[in-house]
Amino acid sequence: MTEAIPGTRVRLQVNGQPHELDLDNRTTLLDALREHLGLTGAKKGCDHGQCGACTVLADGRRINACLVFAVAAQDVEIQTIEGMSYDGTPHPMQQAFLDRDAFQCGYCTPGQICSAVGMLEEFDQGWPSAVTAGEQPTALEADEVRERMSGNLCRCGAYMNIVPAILDVAVSSARGLTPPGPPAPRSAAPQKPPAGGAAPGSRAVTS
Repeated sequence: MTEAIPGTRVRLQVNGQPHELDLDNRTTLLDALREHLGLTGAKKGCDHGQCGACTVLADGRRINACLVFAVAAQDVEIQTIEGMSYDGTPHPMQQAFLDRDAFQCGYCTPGQICSAVGMLEEFDQGWPSAVTAGEQPTALEADEVRERMSGNLCRCGAYMNIVPAILDVAVSSARGLTPPGPPAPRSAAPQKPPAGGAAPGSRAVTS
């Protein structure tokens, strides 16, 4: 006779809304969000906490939802990419990613945005990084952003636009020193690629 899998009634607070779910104790927060609540913005990439595609905010701190059991996330305010906008207005970080075209396939983008929002909060609280000179950071420069966002991978290689997008938000809130420069202009129409080559101006995809 097959033994019953132990379950628990789990209370989750997600994007300001309470939810009660009957879950297998082994259910991760990521699976609870995606499979039980239909919030598919957080993505399942590596399922080992190495790619950052599943990043959400827990009481304002960024976490890998694939590494957290749902039962351990009770009575914590969880914010996903679906809860970032307000009354139809994109979060400033979402708008910066749009303005900078800081994505390609978009699979990692929800995790990148959630991580960037959490990272700026960490910076505001004076948390140093591996490249911070001194005990506390004084300004958020590109090197700081790269180090602090190193847990979020983009397999399309859109980092050249992700970093400026984050710096745009940092500069607008007086966190940064040097504006990253204007966004690159969008072409009016796609250019025909040369024979045997990539389209002019297309992003290089590195392995």
